[in-house]
Amino acid sequence: MGSPTASINQAIAEVAADVDAMFGALLVVPTDARARLFEAMRHAAMGGGKRLRPLLVIATAGIFNVARIQAVRTGTAVEAIHVYSLVHDDLPCMDDDDMRRGKPTVHKAFDESTAVLAGDSLHALAFEILSDPETHPDPFVRGDLIATLAKASGPDGMAGGQMMDLEAEKSSFDLPTVTRLQALKTGALIAASVEMGAILGHVPPEGRVHLRGYARDIGLAFQIVDDIMDVEGDEALAGKALHKDADAGKATFVSLMGLERAKQQAEMLVEQSVNHLTNYGREADLLRAIARYVLKRDR
Repeated sequence: MGSPTASINQAIAEVAADVDAMFGALLVVPTDARARLFEAMRHAAMGGGKRLRPLLVIATAGIFNVARIQAVRTGTAVEAIHVYSLVHDDLPCMDDDDMRRGKPTVHKAFDESTAVLAGDSLHALAFEILSDPETHPDPFVRGDLIATLAKASGPDGMAGGQMMDLEAEKSSFDLPTVTRLQALKTGALIAASVEMGAILGHVPPEGRVHLRGYARDIGLAFQIVDDIMDVEGDEALAGKALHKDADAGKATFVSLMGLERAKQQAEMLVEQSVNHLTNYGREADLLRAIARYVLKRDR
């Protein structure tokens, strides 16, 4: 048996290939005046990123023997939401970033108007995928998937967290507020990924309690590690600008807790997340490996 690191790296590579193939099939560039829009969507969605969210969907769905193609389609929908958020987040009116995933951001590679439309279209694509019977034949499952992703990406989730992040530039946030901000901005979509994997597996809401605990803890750990990387990371590996939060005067887990305490907190959260999976056997090993990967990642 290979090492845990080799196994998680293989799983990441396989999911990345599956998601890229799905985006490639869905985003065939037309020969009319919309071509530039499709090219911008492909630029944003393909060939980069950790694919953590689709990996979580696939790993969770795998516990319940869900067909891989259903999990890949669902994971691609979650990734489409994530990528749309990055496209908009990079715009001059938001974070004004020039690089993302090691290549120029969409508004730099194309233009701002195209970037807005590319983000809008990726948002729409996510729900188009989930509403398709090819994702799941049961309309009630599809409805649950749509509702879960909609809530996680809207004002009670990712978009709400982004609004709080904008306010953080002109406010002094304490630790509970920063935790709330990141639970929405980053954690909501990570939690939805695990939830949607369980929905595909027909797990009733009361049976998802431990999985929700796992997702909550790795979502928070992920953001703490992100804040640590913003201080200690390598921009070449990260594929984006670092130290921007400190430069903008935003409160982060590191600025509020200190570097060493932040590292300890991330380690505690990862171990806690793994403990939520004690009711599962080896079928949950990939989820356990993902939790430990969150702690050790370098980008």
